[in-house]
Amino acid sequence: MGVLYVAASKKLGEWGSDVGLGKHLYKVGISDDGAAPDGMAGESDWTVLATAETDKDEAEILERLARKEKLVDPLYYPRLKGLLGVVKVSVIAVENAMLVAFALDNREPPKNFKVKPTDIARHLLANAVR
Repeated sequence: MGVLYVAASKKLGEWGSDVGLGKHLYKVGISDDGAAPDGMAGESDWTVLATAETDKDEAEILERLARKEKLVDPLYYPRLKGLLGVVKVSVIAVENAMLVAFALDNREPPKNFKVKPTDIARHLLANAVR
């Protein structure tokens, strides 16, 4: 059994913004202890935002995630160095999903409603294990 994690790197987000991918890039993967490996995509500032236990393998998780989110092709961007599981997230889609969840729970969204990186991580975990 492994631990599914969602990690983010500020430097990778800045690079993504420079090359036209956008700054909302997240890494979804599986590890034994839930920690993101150091040095992914040449960056060392990765922080794990959310984790969940899973019994599925990484290929199945990424296949499920690709149905809802856009996975970045690591062969097209040499900086990623073959790193699978980098996801380009649309903040608008996450915001809409959260608003629908509020409506289904008969709750009013907060007045200063803003999507945070942890909300995006929970959204990615939900789509990956669904």
